[in-house]
Amino acid sequence: MNLLDPFGLLTSVLPVPPVPTTDPSVVVVTGATSGIGEATALRAAAAGHHLVLVARREPELEKTASACDDEGAASTLVVPTDLADDAAVAAMVAQVVERHDRIDAVLHCAGVVSYGRTEDTTAEDFADVVTTNLLGTACVARHVLPVLRRQRRGDLVVVGSLLGYIAVPEMTPYVVSKWGVRALVRQLRIENVDLPDVRISHVSPGSVDTPIYDNALDSAGAVNTPPPPSISPERVARVVLAQVGSRRAGRQTALSNYALLAAFNLAPAAVYDRVVGPLFHVASRRLRPDATAEAGASDREGAA
Repeated sequence: MNLLDPFGLLTSVLPVPPVPTTDPSVVVVTGATSGIGEATALRAAAAGHHLVLVARREPELEKTASACDDEGAASTLVVPTDLADDAAVAAMVAQVVERHDRIDAVLHCAGVVSYGRTEDTTAEDFADVVTTNLLGTACVARHVLPVLRRQRRGDLVVVGSLLGYIAVPEMTPYVVSKWGVRALVRQLRIENVDLPDVRISHVSPGSVDTPIYDNALDSAGAVNTPPPPSISPERVARVVLAQVGSRRAGRQTALSNYALLAAFNLAPAAVYDRVVGPLFHVASRRLRPDATAEAGASDREGAA
């Protein structure tokens, strides 16, 4: 623990130096087509690493790969993969090892979000979010960790969410999935404590200005926006890359996260529950002018 910064307040907001370029690493980035995943891939590329870009949509992956090449990546490999498909994830990891003989870091940024009251969310939409966010993370860990353990070194950095620590209304599948992701990372850390150079950590963004809101499932057909104060995906990417090589269990990405954590943990539940609901609606949701707008549509692609 850093006694001068025990809760990560300073490191969550101060600039973070890029990963050193002296020895290019093999870095796998999931959710690399947009948002935090794309920003993370570009930052790793600028540091001169070998990039493996993973998401479902190959055309968008190719665009990210081209941008990474322009930024100075040592190499780029595009591997279209549905991260909720266990066999597909196993094949992706095998392809990376066949190409590079190792994996130095996996930066898991893929995720989706949904909105709507629990009783209005279809079973399919609920399962879609939990499968992508939680079970997809478990799939990645299941196949990456044997490689890292065999090497006796490497990083798995999982992008979770501030909502993995608190509750907000009308986002039940997402909140449940992100609480689960945080628990999963904690389990992985205790199961791998015997290998100190196999580092598993968790980054928790709050509101981030990414396309994940545009792609969100929504049972009410509302327009969703990142609630203020939002930060850029590039800022989150700096924090994600800072975790590579770090023994810290995790980081928040902004000082505003700590205000919400304090409110959730210290305020009486009745006060928190009555205040957050109205504020959440004012800050991030409004109904579409066209009430016939289709709700619940998503391509299950995003970067949480």
